[in-house]
Amino acid sequence: MTHQLPATARIGLGGMALLLVLAGSALPAAASPADTSRTPVEATVEEQRLDRAAPQEILRRSGFDAFAPRFERALKHAKSYAQAERTVTRHASALWRRAVDRAQGRGPATGDLSRGDDRPLYWARLALSRELRAWTPRFDLDDRRREALHSALETASRGQSDIHYQGHRTKRVLVTGFDPFTLDRDVRIGNPSGATALALDGTLVQTPDGPARIETVVFPVRWADFAEGVVERALARHLPHLDLFTTVSQGRQGRFDVERTNGAWRGGFADNENASSTGLVPVADPATQPQWTSTTLPYRQLTEADTGRFPVYDNTEVTEIPAGGTQPVTRPDGPTPGSAARAGGGGDYLSNEIAYRVTLLRDRLRRPDLPGGHLHTPVLQFGAENTNPQTGAVTDPDFERNRADIVAQVRELVRTAVTATD
Repeated sequence: MTHQLPATARIGLGGMALLLVLAGSALPAAASPADTSRTPVEATVEEQRLDRAAPQEILRRSGFDAFAPRFERALKHAKSYAQAERTVTRHASALWRRAVDRAQGRGPATGDLSRGDDRPLYWARLALSRELRAWTPRFDLDDRRREALHSALETASRGQSDIHYQGHRTKRVLVTGFDPFTLDRDVRIGNPSGATALALDGTLVQTPDGPARIETVVFPVRWADFAEGVVERALARHLPHLDLFTTVSQGRQGRFDVERTNGAWRGGFADNENASSTGLVPVADPATQPQWTSTTLPYRQLTEADTGRFPVYDNTEVTEIPAGGTQPVTRPDGPTPGSAARAGGGGDYLSNEIAYRVTLLRDRLRRPDLPGGHLHTPVLQFGAENTNPQTGAVTDPDFERNRADIVAQVRELVRTAVTATD
């Protein structure tokens, strides 16, 4: 997303590599002894960031601070696992729908934060997750079922259970985004790919061959979730029926990149839980796992079309260990035969990995005709006078304009891609 990585940790989900330092933050206050529905528990690394000033301001100024208290009250009334599951799914789905509606101008603005902001969804989801973690039910709930409730919360609040296409004459497009990340560097950060997902979900773009409906989902920035198959669970059943897909994440400063090649390698950059993972991308049936997969997006049309103010590049660079070699080599024109992946065009972080996983799914489904690949957006930057994470505001006019321009250009790039494949 936002930072230039050194040679050993190249651009992934978003950008330049910085060493993340786990900043201390207060844990949620313990519940009153009289409140038997809550048990003090250790929050996750992501949840611990909730109590910092910027997340609280983002929640308050968007009105999304109301979701967690409502969720807590509803959980108290659950008398069985089935009731708890319905409660979790209902509130998580409502959170997703409200974030989408807000981004698309439906319903009340609820606060003075701009409608297109993706950050309220992220922080409100974590607030719900923390409430669920601290909840003591009226019935027996083992660890496996509690984890299933957390999975239901994640799935429903990320739009993964809300993918609906209608009509046989409407083309089907799927776009994915990511949560904010590198939050210990700057907890104010948003992610333009997440904002794009909210703005585009359920919308139509017109092409010469008719309308195309865009459905979107958002994924976490966590290595473990990807290793456990979150991408495949969410997307595998939809891919056979699509006309086009693109995974989207934040990449380099001032430019879009269509990533030509994706690599089967994790470079170890810390995720939102401050966890690291290095090695071959873990997938099912590793015996048939290729080192590289390729985009089938119409990259020439995407780079040549006038889609917005940012230039769009066809990025062919990869880093490989050549056949018979031992040291990584950066190639400007893609991998050589028999080489081992060390970074795709999108690097070695989770943006490369989601592109690798979804294009591998495409290939294993034997859909070589399905256009799909990865798009890196420009970095979402604050204004020049608002770059200090400790003293800066949570938003500014440059930040808002940059996000709006990126989202609008992704929409136009999707329309261009669908039109090119008619």
